[in-house]
Amino acid sequence: MNKTTIRVPFNKPSIIGNEINYIIEAIQNGHISGDGEFTKSCQTLLEKQLEVKKVLLTTSCTHALEMAALLIGLKPGDEVIVPSFTFVSTVNAFVLHGAKPVFIDIRPDTLNLDESCLEKLINRKTKAIVPVHYAGIGCEMDAIMNIASSNGIAVIEDNAHGLYGKYRGRSLGSFGCMATQSFHETKNFYCGEGGALLINDPSLIERAEIIREKGTDRSRFFRGQVDRYTWRDIGSSYLPSDILAAFLLAQLEEKNKVQHTRKFIWEYYFDHLCEWAESYGVKLPFVPAHCEQSYHMFYLLVPSYEARQALISYLRKLGIYSVFHYLPLHLSAKGREHGGNEFDCPVSLDISERILRLPLYNDLTEDNLSYVVNSIRKFDWRY
Repeated sequence: MNKTTIRVPFNKPSIIGNEINYIIEAIQNGHISGDGEFTKSCQTLLEKQLEVKKVLLTTSCTHALEMAALLIGLKPGDEVIVPSFTFVSTVNAFVLHGAKPVFIDIRPDTLNLDESCLEKLINRKTKAIVPVHYAGIGCEMDAIMNIASSNGIAVIEDNAHGLYGKYRGRSLGSFGCMATQSFHETKNFYCGEGGALLINDPSLIERAEIIREKGTDRSRFFRGQVDRYTWRDIGSSYLPSDILAAFLLAQLEEKNKVQHTRKFIWEYYFDHLCEWAESYGVKLPFVPAHCEQSYHMFYLLVPSYEARQALISYLRKLGIYSVFHYLPLHLSAKGREHGGNEFDCPVSLDISERILRLPLYNDLTEDNLSYVVNSIRKFDWRY
């Protein structure tokens, strides 16, 4: 059987700046383990750009979420409200520490947590709300924060998609007491595997540093605040190598270039598929006027599951790799153990069967884009 040549992959990481030079510099510095100079530079840069109190780089967004779960003091039986339409890390981080996930449905327009469903899910056991800024488009944070504040509930933003996105002029990740970032290779800015915990509540900073350093006050020791460090709290090893931070810093320094490129790609898809989409009952991403997106993702919402699968197969034969996305967590085997059923989140189920994500990466050329768009336009909906 002939193997299809991949002409346009779904994702392709690339070198965009001083990545190699910085990695060499990190090695020459003689410090390639966690919390080196490049780690600190990344954290300082992100704190300034996002206007958050503290940024701590982590080995992944998953680990940042686990740190957040520890910092809010979860106890067995506590409940955490999470969208069903998200990556499993969003819920796993809290279940690991004994919490019960309460699945909330998403809005049909932005595919974000449906804030109108929040109040009916809140009770005395509710410990946190975890809004996910899907595709880097902000959730309705005014409503979410008001509801959380009036009920004394923590808000932890899963901002894996949303670095440099904004809601009403304010950076995503700066609303909740904490937020998490991903620097996985599929994100706008990456280091292979990596993440960050953003802390907006200053009272959480010292304990966060201890948890991240295996439960010790090692960070204070290196700052000269104590004469030796010791075991203070629960924790684990959540620090990334400074080699990864060196790669990441080079990426973050190219923020304007990367975002300009991704904006061009996103708008090319939108402009060249808009008329086609309207003709065939396909919906394109919706961005509210008060949101500035991160240009993380471009997707199509096609009329049916069968149409989605046929389009994926058709594009694959042409060497174009498009993919679906999340399967609803409330209907997974583990989600059902926590009470999920087919009636809970109908929008999540509908979207998961119809969404198709198109290739979007920093090296995607206009020739690639033209090939993808023209191929989609030629798709025979009679399949």
